[in-house]
Amino acid sequence: MLNIKGIDHLVLRTGQVEQMCLFYCGVLGCTIERETPPDIGLIQLRAGNALIDLVSVDSKLGAMGGGPPTNSENNLDHFCLQLMQTSEQQIRSHLKAHGIKVSEFAERYGAQGYGLSVYIQDPDGNTVELRSEIISDSS
Repeated sequence: MLNIKGIDHLVLRTGQVEQMCLFYCGVLGCTIERETPPDIGLIQLRAGNALIDLVSVDSKLGAMGGGPPTNSENNLDHFCLQLMQTSEQQIRSHLKAHGIKVSEFAERYGAQGYGLSVYIQDPDGNTVELRSEIISDSS
C-alpha cells in the first residue's frame, strides 16, 4: 500500500505564463524554483512542500496537450492549497487587495478533515481552493 503524504506537484498548461506567474507568486506567495529554456516552456513554482508547474502551450512540452485552456475547457476541476493558520478576514482582505473575486467560506472535507475554505480563480480560469486552519478575527 502507498501512503500519500501530500500534493507533490500539479501541471497547468497555459497561454498566459507571465500572468500566471504574477498570480501564483505575487498574490498567493509562491516562488519560482526552476525554469527550463523557453523552447521546453516549463516554470516550476514552489508552493509550500509542493510544486505548481506552469507549461506554456506554445512550447514543445505544452503543445503535446493541445490548445490553451478556455472558459469551458479547463485542464482540471480545481486544486486545493493548504495555508498556514490565519483569519478569514486576512485571507479575504489580501485577495481583494489583489483584485481577486472571493466566494463565501464554507466547511468542506479535504486531506486534513473538515475545515473552512474558499474558492478563487486564477488568470486561466482554474479554480483554486484555499484552505486554512481559520483563527478567530478577534484574536
